[in-house]
Amino acid sequence: MHKLSAWVNAARPRTLPLSISGILIGTALAGYLGYSDTLLFWLAIFTTIGFQITSNFANDYGDGVKGTDNHNRVGPKRALQSGLLSRATLKRGIIVSVIINILLVVALIYTAFGRENLVLSLTFLLLGALSIWAAIKYTVGDTAYGYKGLGDIFVFIFFGLVGVLGSLFLFTKSFYFLGLLPATSIGLLSVGVLNLNNLRDYNSDKESGKNTIIVKIGFEAGKKYHYLLLLGAFFCLSIFLLLTFKHWEQVLCLLSFVPIFFHFLKVKNTDTPKNLDPELKKLALSAFAMALLFYLGYNYFL
Repeated sequence: MHKLSAWVNAARPRTLPLSISGILIGTALAGYLGYSDTLLFWLAIFTTIGFQITSNFANDYGDGVKGTDNHNRVGPKRALQSGLLSRATLKRGIIVSVIINILLVVALIYTAFGRENLVLSLTFLLLGALSIWAAIKYTVGDTAYGYKGLGDIFVFIFFGLVGVLGSLFLFTKSFYFLGLLPATSIGLLSVGVLNLNNLRDYNSDKESGKNTIIVKIGFEAGKKYHYLLLLGAFFCLSIFLLLTFKHWEQVLCLLSFVPIFFHFLKVKNTDTPKNLDPELKKLALSAFAMALLFYLGYNYFL
């Protein structure tokens, strides 16, 4: 039971709802355009959860090995840092999770394209491989991109563009240009969650040499960057709703920006990085709520 608890801790369950937000939005857009496939939807959900768990294992391992997770760290204790899992055990867990991810990716692609679309299958296999690579290389290795201030770009691409437009393409086999707007919205909110994490960890990251964007530009400038992410997400979603409006249920997703507005004010009035820790859960759940309400508004009610 103790070992199971350690693995659950390393998997970081509270990060999983945000990870599937792009899939919810992509599936909602597919339903809006007249496409649905229950098996495809659930395979996409489990594949994305698999990627996120692999990323969390790798993040725990990478930050633990580099010493970024230390006694100065704010927030939940990590499995390697606290000794719940050894380095070798956690590495084996990463390998097992990668194997599971590969099996899920193959099942997802076969369900979506069958044997007929070899080019599309190979393209998405490559995309799946890149997703696994990105999940691991965020903090692992000497070239970890999370230590070079590139985490925001990768989160935007994979949580936003790939999550939404990739899952939408699995259903429709076509590109929906307007889908870029909600994809950008959830992508910016996901970057906002990462940025808030980096704002909270500003001091410890600076001391350990983890050069996030916040370490590069400073805490106050990082707060302004955070405001732009939140406002950009609201603007992109609002434009999409305006262009596609048919029924009032579609605008339910804007309710999620009410707690985000109060979060905005909290960040604005906070000068001590560690005091931002409670805001992480609020922003992550608000972003997930946006995706869920979008799914209901565009896929269930219409």
